[in-house]
Amino acid sequence: MAEVNTVSKGDRKGRPTRMNLHVDFTPMVDMNLLLITFFMICSTLSKPQNVNLTLPSKDKEVVDPPKIAADKAVTLILGEANNVYYYFGKPDYKNLAFLKSTTYDADGLRKILLQRNVSAVKRMNELKALRQSKQISEADFTERSKQIRTDESGIAVMIKPTERASYDNLVKVLDEMHICSVGRYTIMDVTEGDRLLMGNFQKRHV
Repeated sequence: MAEVNTVSKGDRKGRPTRMNLHVDFTPMVDMNLLLITFFMICSTLSKPQNVNLTLPSKDKEVVDPPKIAADKAVTLILGEANNVYYYFGKPDYKNLAFLKSTTYDADGLRKILLQRNVSAVKRMNELKALRQSKQISEADFTERSKQIRTDESGIAVMIKPTERASYDNLVKVLDEMHICSVGRYTIMDVTEGDRLLMGNFQKRHV
């Protein structure tokens, strides 16, 4: 609280009275302690979410990759300037309009993945409703959600970042895999055919 003390050095006419202003910061200390306690509790309750990423094995043994149906395959090419290109199924290098482009927004990449993976997303939402109503345990939810994400009826996404793609773009794509209930995805190198498709796309949209 503020306190005003009046100091007088005699009754001299024509001279103003000097006043000393004293501010008490004791209430501010109590408020700071409350704020620090509040932020400490909030930071403890909000735990960071980790992205599980399986890295390639260092074993020299050659293992045939799993076969993926063409209608379940989705290829994402991460380009420069926050551009993401995509196509479905087997690449058609003779079709110049085969490659398409979208954004990392919810109305862009997420909408495309949800439409392609609608069956798995529906099953996952039903499973989340069972967990929320406490009809299944957390362990059961984890096991059943893993089965839904890795089911062969769902889509398989090939993620191909280019040299000019940013690390932030790759993290966004991995987040979309979790949001869209995609459990089968892998990070691959960009092929010469993919670069040909991107070159043709950029020429058509200059």
